[in-house]
Formats: sequence, C-alpha cells, structure tokens
Amino acid sequence: MLRGLSTDREVYLSMKVPRSVSRVLVCQSAGFGLIALLSVYNHFFNLPNLLAGGGNEVSRWQDGVLETALILLIWAFAFSVTRRILLRLRYLEGMLRVCAWCRKIGREDKWMRLENYFAEGFDITTTHGICPDCLKKTEEDTKLFCRKECESRKFHPTEAPASGESLHAA
Repeated sequence: MLRGLSTDREVYLSMKVPRSVSRVLVCQSAGFGLIALLSVYNHFFNLPNLLAGGGNEVSRWQDGVLETALILLIWAFAFSVTRRILLRLRYLEGMLRVCAWCRKIGREDKWMRLENYFAEGFDITTTHGICPDCLKKTEEDTKLFCRKECESRKFHPTEAPASGESLHAA
C-alpha cells in the first residue's frame, strides 16, 4: 500500500468514486430510503390496518421518528462500509501483474508483452524511445565497452600483419 505517503483513511477519502461504485451506493441508499419512508408511512397511516384490515391501533409518532433514526444510522454504517469495500476492490482490480523477470503483463490466464497488453486491452499502439536516465547509462556503458575494447587490442592484436606489410598501410 501507500504506507509512507499517507494513512489508509486519507487514501480512501482522496480517491474519486468510480461510476460503478457510485451506482451500487445509490441503489443501496435508495433501498434504505424506501425502508425509512415505509416506516414513517406506517406510523402515520397504520399500514397493517390499511392492507389487511383490523382494529385501529393508535400509533405514536415518536416511535416512527425513533425507528427512522435507527434505520438512518444503520444506513450510514452500511454505506460507509460498502463504499470502503468497493473502493478497495476497485484499487486491487486496478493493479497489473507484472513478471519480475521478463516484465510481461499477466491478464486473465495468459502472459503477454507490454506492447500487446496495451494493443489488446486499450486499443493503443506503442512506440519505443529511451528515457534520459537509460540514455545516460547506455552512453556510459558504451564508453566503458569501447575503452576496454581499445585496451585489449593494444595488448592483444587480433590480426598480425602479413609478411612484408607495414603496420601503417595506406
């Protein structure tokens, strides 16, 4: 995780809620809202009496308010837990499996080169370049290689001049 940067709570709070996550939360909230409305409606209009008939029971509005407040507290808890779980799931699904040795990308049951992953998964073509750090390292490695190669030729000439030829032939 991002331990050195911030706490888990800060990471979750700073994440934007993706559309699929917000849809789940809206549906969950709508369900709890419907339950709360039915609770209030029940206490004002005595739903069991309206639906099944029966005696008129006097309902206290305070009971309805208390029941609705309890439903809203349960909703708040369920909403926060669901949001956190969905964001965590989204975060984990967003990770790429990358081979530590060959750098291939694991997608479903197959492993593919990075270029193929982008082409297949995102319809993006790739090109190659070299970053400044790699360019500097490559230049240093090339200079070192050339220096070693020149030194080895001075001490161990690979081709001896043919008889009669000069070392400095024109």
